[in-house]
Amino acid sequence: MYNLKFLSILLASLVPVVSAVARTSAPAGCLIVGSGGYATINAALTALGSGTATACIFIKPGTYNEQLYIQYKGPLTLYGYTTDTGYYQNNQVFVTNTLSSPAAGGLDASSTLKVTSNDFKAYNIDFTNGYGYGAQAVAVTATGLRQGFYACSFVGYQDTLYAKAGVQYYSNCRIEGAVDYVFGDASAWFGECTLVQAGGGAITASSRETSSDPAWYAFDHCKIVGKSGVTLTNNGYLGRPWRVLARVIFQYSTLPGFINPAGWTTLAAGATPLFYEYGNTGAGAGTSSRQYLSSIAAAVTKTTVLGSDWKSWTDNTY
Repeated sequence: MYNLKFLSILLASLVPVVSAVARTSAPAGCLIVGSGGYATINAALTALGSGTATACIFIKPGTYNEQLYIQYKGPLTLYGYTTDTGYYQNNQVFVTNTLSSPAAGGLDASSTLKVTSNDFKAYNIDFTNGYGYGAQAVAVTATGLRQGFYACSFVGYQDTLYAKAGVQYYSNCRIEGAVDYVFGDASAWFGECTLVQAGGGAITASSRETSSDPAWYAFDHCKIVGKSGVTLTNNGYLGRPWRVLARVIFQYSTLPGFINPAGWTTLAAGATPLFYEYGNTGAGAGTSSRQYLSSIAAAVTKTTVLGSDWKSWTDNTY
């Protein structure tokens, strides 16, 4: 008979140990927000001025009640303090704002974060618009080329994430909402993200409207879950066309039972959307009753969605 203590030690030695990677101090050269640094994120953004040099801002733990408008002309990275860079669950930096689009005068104006810079990255930051039910209220408006969001969280109710235009990469993020909570006309890849349905409605509202528009919303290896405490029965949809040629794919993702059997629903009059599903699993993945579903022979690639240069600007450790 084997010595149980010896066997347990042997087995432990054979199992690889995965260590969390912490970011609890500022990377070299970064401006610092929080104790000992700038009091607000906006103050650090102002300090960057009108330069074009590569820059970064490290944000210490806390809740920052601010609206951020980023239009820096050079590559810029925002880093949030975290004990585990790979997961949004351990984020300790919260940027929040409560403002509806009607009150602000427009979708962009309601945003907690509006970023129009190319070569922008954000890591381990939670962005929230706390307005809730009743009106459009944006957490993040993203417009620009080569933008990346890593282990970030986006929280709202209607129109949470306005992936408005450009080319964008979202990895290991959390996106919460109920109605059209990923919308716009960017070409965006969502990899290993969690989509949290906070009420009845459609996840996506793509505004692609011409056949020459390269925009895609591609959800790859994502999972859809219901928000705790919310009852959802056949009233979740994968998307609806904000504009007539909306284009969205869910591939290799987990679709729950509250997804309506029709899968997709209507919005723009006369729309002929390109809605695809490929290789999905879960109680809501059956496609026999789908409407507007187009056929596709294979999953789309990052090259298709992001361009042939995607490896040069995405963080491939995610």
